[in-house]
Amino acid sequence: MRPGITASLAAASLFLLVAPAGASAKVPLPDQMADTGGGTQLITAEAPSTGATTGTVTWWDRRDGRWVKAGSAPARFGANGLVEGGARKQSTDTTPTGLFDLPFAFGIKAAPAGTRAEYRRVHQDSWWCEDNGSRSYNRWTEPLAGDCRASESEHLASHVSQYDYALVTGFNYAEPVRGRGAGIFLHVSGTGPTAGCVSVPEDAMRRILVWVDPARGPRIAVGTVGGATAITRY
Repeated sequence: MRPGITASLAAASLFLLVAPAGASAKVPLPDQMADTGGGTQLITAEAPSTGATTGTVTWWDRRDGRWVKAGSAPARFGANGLVEGGARKQSTDTTPTGLFDLPFAFGIKAAPAGTRAEYRRVHQDSWWCEDNGSRSYNRWTEPLAGDCRASESEHLASHVSQYDYALVTGFNYAEPVRGRGAGIFLHVSGTGPTAGCVSVPEDAMRRILVWVDPARGPRIAVGTVGGATAITRY
């Protein structure tokens, strides 16, 4: 065998030994995070920067001690980008960052076959109260609560397509802080950025609803690629 061929074969062998290690070095996003909520299902909604209105939603399963991607879709965020959840102000059209649970799902359309999460069907008297003075602040109310102004709330049935399918996020939900924001969902995309929610195409939203299993402690993490609101901080 000629020396040149021997050298080429040696180089090729070295490449085969090194390349796979480099190729497999990419760590799944959930494994880079400080906290994933302790469950075995996670949705990540990641934007390139705080000023971005588009990014990617990915849903993950934890299997055999590692996170595996179950699906992904293009995402939209608030018209004014993203902001740290604890510092967010209501009516700013910003998407809050952080790690949140998923209390329940709802929709104008019937739940996709196989949906396991609690699913509330939207009716003409279904509202989401966003009135800071109401005892029902940041809550589903059907009919509209007496102390909740319609002008300060969302009439869910009016948002055809966006609220055909949705998941409530736990942002400011368990112990609502007035003025921080209400009605932050993962829902179907409209024609542009959101008023603070995260949105994905309808097909992706349907797939997510079928995938979510409350018994597995699903969470959603929202953040940016880097900086103070980096998704890996949550």
